[in-house]
This record gives sequence, C-alpha cells and structure tokens, in this order.
Amino acid sequence: MAADRKTWVLIDGENIDATLGGSILGRRPQSDERPRWDRILTFLAREWNQEVRGLFFLNASTNLPMSFVQALLALGYTPVPLSGDADEKVVDIAIQRTLRALRDRSDDVVLVSHDGDFVDDIGALADGSRRLGVLAFEEFRNAGFAQIPGLRFFDLEFDAGAFDAQLPRVRIIPIDEFDPGMFLR
Repeated sequence: MAADRKTWVLIDGENIDATLGGSILGRRPQSDERPRWDRILTFLAREWNQEVRGLFFLNASTNLPMSFVQALLALGYTPVPLSGDADEKVVDIAIQRTLRALRDRSDDVVLVSHDGDFVDDIGALADGSRRLGVLAFEEFRNAGFAQIPGLRFFDLEFDAGAFDAQLPRVRIIPIDEFDPGMFLR
C-alpha cells in the first residue's frame, strides 16, 4: 500500500439509526445504546494500519443538530450536512456521489450502512486495487453486497466494538465463539 493512502469511512447515520431503533431495539435508542462513533475510526485505523478519515452524512433539511455536529468534529469526523426537498434522499445521493468521486483515487473505502442503494457504486470500486469494506449489523446488511468480490464485512457491535451496551440481537454464532453464559442469564 502507498504511504499516503488512507481509508475513507462514509457513514450513513440515518440508516444505522433507523436499523438500530426500528429493527433491533424496537424503540428510540437510549444514550448508552448508540454507537460510539470514535471507536469506528480507531477500529479501522488498527485493522488496516493507515490513516482513516470519516465523513458523516446528515440530513439537515429541517434542522442542523449543532451539538451532534460539534461532537462529530471533536471525534475527528467531517460532518456533511445536506438539505433538499422532502422527497429527496439527500444522504444517499451524497454518499453515491462520494463513492463515484473515489473511483479517481487509490484510497480504501469503508461504507457504514446496510442500504442496497450503494451496492452498484461499491461494486464499481471493486477493481482489486483497493480495500473495500462494509461496516454494519451483519444480519441487516443488504444481500447484494455479498456478490462484490473482495469486499470485507465488519460488524458494528462485534468487530468494531462500537457499543457500550449489549444489543438484543439474534445472530448466527460461530461455534468457536459460543458462550453458554450469554444464554444462561
């Protein structure tokens, strides 16, 4: 890998929040149940042993959550606040444009989303010249990502350790990781 190569982390915060609240918890997450976004950057820097730059895409069509934006800045992210018409998926549009712009660079890319809207653009980056990853909740990741050669998959909770609280997830457990104590509570 080139010395000046970096990993771009593109975060679809709306998608992660909707999956966490709607599909895993069935309610709005409490503070300790939300991802610790700094751990994602740390995990990927350690995993791929290079500089990591995080872009956090936000739909700011109705308001800009300044306290969250300030927290993202303090954690080392670049917030990308977007606006558009009510029927526009501004976050998806911006991430797709960013993925297309990354075709002209040699940098590595990790998408933090489950959304199948990004499958084609991630697939277009899979030319064997860069590392690509999707970091999400494994059981909710769009199946289309599995068809992309060389794409690495990371789990937000189990690989990146992005949560303080254990989430109530049902997942397939590799027998080497099975701990009966997890079920005997």
